[in-house]
Amino acid sequence: MQLSKKLLVLFWGCLLLFSAPLKAEQNIPDEWKIWLNNLKNEMISRGISPKTIEKAYGDNLYYHKHSEVVEKDKSQTEFILTSIDYVNRLVNEKRVKTARKHYKDLQKKYQQVEDKYEVPLNYLTAFWAIETNFGQNKGKYHLIDGLTNLSYKNRRSKFFKNELYNVLKIMEKFELENEKLMGSWAGAMGHFQFMPSTYNAYAVDYDNDGVIDIWDSFDDAIASASNYLSSLGWKKDEPWGTEVVLPWNFDYTLTGYKIVKDVKQWFDLGIKPAGLDKSEFNLELKASIIIPDGKKGKAYMILPNFKRIMIWNKSENYALAVSKLADYVKNSDKCKPINIGNKYALTNADVKKVQKFANKILRTNLKIDGILGPKTKNAVKMLQKKAKLQQDGYPDYQLLLKIERYNPKLGFAVPVQPMKVIKK
Repeated sequence: MQLSKKLLVLFWGCLLLFSAPLKAEQNIPDEWKIWLNNLKNEMISRGISPKTIEKAYGDNLYYHKHSEVVEKDKSQTEFILTSIDYVNRLVNEKRVKTARKHYKDLQKKYQQVEDKYEVPLNYLTAFWAIETNFGQNKGKYHLIDGLTNLSYKNRRSKFFKNELYNVLKIMEKFELENEKLMGSWAGAMGHFQFMPSTYNAYAVDYDNDGVIDIWDSFDDAIASASNYLSSLGWKKDEPWGTEVVLPWNFDYTLTGYKIVKDVKQWFDLGIKPAGLDKSEFNLELKASIIIPDGKKGKAYMILPNFKRIMIWNKSENYALAVSKLADYVKNSDKCKPINIGNKYALTNADVKKVQKFANKILRTNLKIDGILGPKTKNAVKMLQKKAKLQQDGYPDYQLLLKIERYNPKLGFAVPVQPMKVIKK
């Protein structure tokens, strides 16, 4: 049986390589043609039918000398957005007003969805707003084209190749046409921007028409998003968390997702919820304290639902935007931008400098990507400890200056200046 399968794959591989008509394009490297046919063979070996491969590719090689999606994957903005900049950009007065209107409509039509999956509609409204601006920006990129290019010699080739496989599975199962399979440059699809693998694991046919259509059937889209969040363990009656005020003598080594305490324990340490009463919180819930922009920025006590949002999207800034918008959608508070005054504008180059320095001094194995993720923040705390700075995990100007002046023999110690001799 196994031998027969291998022979079938070999047969179709040869057929694709030698018999399939190739689109007449100029200057397509032979290396790409060989790689593409190998990719098709791999997809067939994983269970995708040759018929679907032919339907997806036909005579189109999808070759681009300068692929737009590949360039987007490589590109980085020069400055790192603070959580304040990020949230203010996504949660503003106009969006809150629009979201509240949609929320009222969703309550009339989709209360059964909330009852079934126990994910509040104000959160679903917030996800919908931030992901696609209420369905207006579902993506303009052809998924087969984009994911094929992202699978070729890319820093995340393995990831994108698996998403391509999942798109082909969707295409095969529901006999979808190429024109239907559109999404973001990275492969996210539909009203709530599901990655293909997430679609195959959690999408549901809520309108029972035989096709899970998260692009044009909002019934399917909102039910699929609800099912996904429910599967992550969403707790309907629990808040995401709150902004908090830290005591003057707070130990910043206690910040981060890995430090978990009961809400009561945090309150006992002198932490106070900003604008809320302590009685509004279940004191037994597990919580963490995060300071996305360091000690000079805002502090938040986050609960399990916040961490579930971060499974959807790993960015804590994204999770803050969803959480704050969901709160505004449900209450009648006036939308106010976050403001803490001037702050050092951290760049990707700054973070890369810190990552390289940490790998050299601490012998960490950080990826030099300019992204201030959890591992980099932990390394920053270790560097701050060595430099005798407050360990908030944020590489501010003070730490960067100390790195610049670092002496391999003296470490972060400031060299003693020679005494000046005053001549009489």
